[in-house]
Amino acid sequence: MSTSATADSSVSAAAAAPRFGREEISALRQLDNTTNIRFIAGTWAVIAVTVTAAVWCYSAFNAGTISFWWTIPVTILAAVIIGAAQHQLGGIIHEGTHFLLFKDRKLNEYISDWTAGFALYTSTHSFRLHHFAHHQFVNDPKRDPNFEQAQESGYWLDFPVEHVDLVKGLIRMMSPVSLIRYMVARAKQSAIGTETNPFSKPDAMGDPWAVRSGILFAVVAPFVAVVLVALGWFMAAFAFLLAAWAAVVIYYYVIPDDHYPQSRINPVISLRTTSICRMSFLAIVYLALTVAEYASGAPVWGYYGLLWILPLFTAFPVYMILREWVQHGNADRGRYTNSRVFLVDPFSRYAVFPLGMDYHLPHHLFVGVPHYKLKRLHALLLTNPEYAEKCRVVEGWVGENGHAGPSIAAVLGPKYAVASDDIHINEETIAAADVNDKEGVAAQVAASKAT
Repeated sequence: MSTSATADSSVSAAAAAPRFGREEISALRQLDNTTNIRFIAGTWAVIAVTVTAAVWCYSAFNAGTISFWWTIPVTILAAVIIGAAQHQLGGIIHEGTHFLLFKDRKLNEYISDWTAGFALYTSTHSFRLHHFAHHQFVNDPKRDPNFEQAQESGYWLDFPVEHVDLVKGLIRMMSPVSLIRYMVARAKQSAIGTETNPFSKPDAMGDPWAVRSGILFAVVAPFVAVVLVALGWFMAAFAFLLAAWAAVVIYYYVIPDDHYPQSRINPVISLRTTSICRMSFLAIVYLALTVAEYASGAPVWGYYGLLWILPLFTAFPVYMILREWVQHGNADRGRYTNSRVFLVDPFSRYAVFPLGMDYHLPHHLFVGVPHYKLKRLHALLLTNPEYAEKCRVVEGWVGENGHAGPSIAAVLGPKYAVASDDIHINEETIAAADVNDKEGVAAQVAASKAT
């Protein structure tokens, strides 16, 4: 009997049920322009409330009304909550990457960038190249960027793993050095881009300074501003940030198109416009922090470091690593066996599996279905006997729960290891994209199938 059937849906029942048709899938693909507004607003509301509470605590300490020791658990709790919210923002980018936030393509791109991507120091188009390669060539060690990222950062486990090895991996993952190494590898793969990405054009990667200039402004400009603010030179900090922003914007405006890294997927918004918008977003944030510190006298830049950058390099990568482990670890390249479905507690669903990532196998099968319909998609797919038999539904983190299937810890072990010769290339991944080099993509597909 399959371990993937739900409590109220057995394999035999699924096999007897009628199979779904294109009409049902088409209905699930329909988008609306309101649902995701609620998710975006809710995520930023969580961030705003958490920041407000933490800053109140810091202010109380500065006023001498509470002990310093209260600020430590508050900061840790804030990092846990904001890191989860940052992962939610990653989920928003993910939906934008698949053109699922809003019906209008340009609106989809701008909202994804301005409400999520830029805040995480990336852009929707940059992440799209990384993520589309992951989807089309899932679990291909040579073409799935997650594998190269894992090799660079050293966080991947040698699946299958016993429980004790999983615990050791979790402990190693908590190292600040490991987390920073992971974020650097992640930025290289999904924010900067690499020549090895199947959708990159190795002979048209542009001028390196088109990337370096953005990094310098994103990283060096705030460092200089913080030093000037610490010295009390607020006007100098303000003037420096404006000058640095103007310089990088002018640079991005005047450089030729071929200075930007090219790819086999055309951007929805030009790379020039996206680069200027990205730098402008950061400039607004840096200038706002400087003005707020000058006006309030509070260490606002310090709050930004504690309540945004600290979670970005601690809790946020922990959630991402956990998700990547359990979504594809100990799996193969088969159509129905490259990922799983997860039934978990509400906090895990929010922090580790944001915006439908708990229904990951259905998402990989039909990337055009938005996150808020994936649960219904899973129920529909269970009418397919092959899906009902092969889909692995995982319940909880530890133990044998007996309702839907094994726990997360168990499914990563030898008992549930999956290894078949089936190779599934998800052609639907780029169906909605504007591909400018179909021959190049076809060559990557052929090479992947031959692997």
